[in-house]
Amino acid sequence: MSFESFSDFLAMGKHGLYVWTAFGVSLAVLALNVVLPILARRRYLQDEARRLRREGKQ
Repeated sequence: MSFESFSDFLAMGKHGLYVWTAFGVSLAVLALNVVLPILARRRYLQDEARRLRREGKQ
């Protein structure tokens, strides 16, 4: 593929909106697949630590 200019590259032959939206959605899904398990693990560990502290006081 060869484009005349950078703006032609961004326009992608008048399909730029579709192409860049697809890239953006894909990137967002990949980012969520990394971030959500990390947050869930952190939340689980905090809940377990809280539970252990609570059980230790009784």
